[in-house]
Order: sequence, then C-alpha cells, then structure tokens
Amino acid sequence: MTQLLPDQPNRRQVMMRCGTASGLLLLSACGFELRKAPDYPFKTLFTGLPETSAFGQELKRNIAASGKVEVITNPKEIERADVIFELLAELPEKVILSRTSTGAVREFQLRFRIRFRLRTREGYELIPDTELVQERDISFNESAALSKESEEQLLYRDMRSDLVQQVLRRLGALRQL
Repeated sequence: MTQLLPDQPNRRQVMMRCGTASGLLLLSACGFELRKAPDYPFKTLFTGLPETSAFGQELKRNIAASGKVEVITNPKEIERADVIFELLAELPEKVILSRTSTGAVREFQLRFRIRFRLRTREGYELIPDTELVQERDISFNESAALSKESEEQLLYRDMRSDLVQQVLRRLGALRQL
C-alpha cells in the first residue's frame, strides 16, 4: 500500500484542480458578455401613454434609463420625435379555469394583453400592429382570499414587467428608420 506524504496532493485533488482550471479556461473563451442596453436607431420617442397606466410608466422609465433615447410625452413637441409609440390596447383579464364539484372556483388564469405599434412621424410603420400576451395560472382558496388577491397583483406586475422587456427587445431589434 502506497502512503502519501503530507505535502503531496492525492489523485482526486489533482483531477479536481485540472477540471476547475479547464472549466475556467473554457468559460473565459466562450464570449460571454452581460446584457447591455440596446442601441436604438432613434434618439427621440414620442408616446401618448396615459399617466395612469402602470405599463406606460414602466416602459417610459426603462426607455429613458438607457440614457440613449429621450422620451417625449408632450403632444406639442411631437415634431421633435424620430418615432411615435402608440399603445393601442392594454387589457388585464381573469378567466376561470376550473371549479369544484360544488361550483366554487378552484383555479384562474390571469392574462395581460397589449397591442402596440411604432411608426415614424411621416407614418411609415417600423413595427406594425403587434399583440403580446402573458398568461399565469393561479389557484384559488376562499379561506385565503386576501393573500390570493395580493398574489394576483404580484403576478400582474410580473407580467407587465415581462411585456415591457419584450417591447424593449423589439425596439432594440430595429436596425434603421
């Protein structure tokens, strides 16, 4: 039987070190890069989104946060806008999926649907009328109605954020006006 000296690594430690080193080497060469704010082909965007729209507020905040696009909301300044974003519909829905044998609701499906388009000031459509939908299923229990209501609001907020990100990706995918 072979006895290891205290300062000699065993075979398992050597293999672990080689595996870790090769994994780090491969990861550094894969071209991984964190997601950056997209380069939009426009500098100014007009939107007439209502101030009461949570979707509109989040979208405007995310576009302005890129630091590359000025969001114009005043209709008097529409002449300065390179593109016009029109939100045609914003519709949260709640549909019953299943009921118990006594007729009580057991499960809902929450939907958040938006329709929008993007055009130039001259009327050329860059993104035609597009509909995006997010859906989430939620169980319902009458004894926990208050907690389910707050869960529902959190799901709607999550769906709204997902839709904002989808719109931003579509805006960022534009290459020219």
